[in-house]
Amino acid sequence: MNRVAILAALPGELKPLVRSWSHEQRANVDIWRTRRGDAEWVAACAGMGQQSATRAFAEIEKDGSVSRLISAGWAGALRKDMVAGKAYRAAGVIDLRTGERFPAAGADSAAPWLVTSPGVAGIADKQRLASEYGAGLVDMEAAAIARLAIMRGITFECVKGVSDGLGEKLPDFNRFISPNGHLSMSRLLFFVLPRPWYWLALVRMGENSSKASQSLAGLLLENLEKSGD
Repeated sequence: MNRVAILAALPGELKPLVRSWSHEQRANVDIWRTRRGDAEWVAACAGMGQQSATRAFAEIEKDGSVSRLISAGWAGALRKDMVAGKAYRAAGVIDLRTGERFPAAGADSAAPWLVTSPGVAGIADKQRLASEYGAGLVDMEAAAIARLAIMRGITFECVKGVSDGLGEKLPDFNRFISPNGHLSMSRLLFFVLPRPWYWLALVRMGENSSKASQSLAGLLLENLEKSGD
């Protein structure tokens, strides 16, 4: 049986895709699964960052090998033409920590490259990454997922929905992320409430994240069904 694994950081990124799938949680990893003919589609989230992505994949592999691995979820825009609320297939992934480049399958020649950063990128970080790497997107997990696929000799793909545009002035989310890769909403809200200059940007990010998840689900389903998996 073919098993396709889809890895993201947070459940909200995959909510429209997995709404009707069966769900379980084990070892602090959310796992969803569904059957399509002789194939199984499995999705998992364990938090933000490369270590969390690795933990999520380890839980998926406990139930069997995987033939295809997809990095999905939200990403920040590094260019103005990467529209917030829209999903894109990435041409490949660059690990900011090591400089490694991992091509992704299924993307056309115009697809953007994605940089995986160890932290959430702010405005200055985005400008630097765009200038130094010529990439269009930034996330925190895809490089680990690409590396896992290469180690196993399986197909790697990367599909991301843009949650925040290039010029959005947002709080430094890194200070609210726990060691296990989860965002503390209570701490974030406590920080933001007396700082109204962040409010509109956060509202836009929430709206764009919801749109990005819908667009992401559509693109993932289209690609999965077209491939026959």
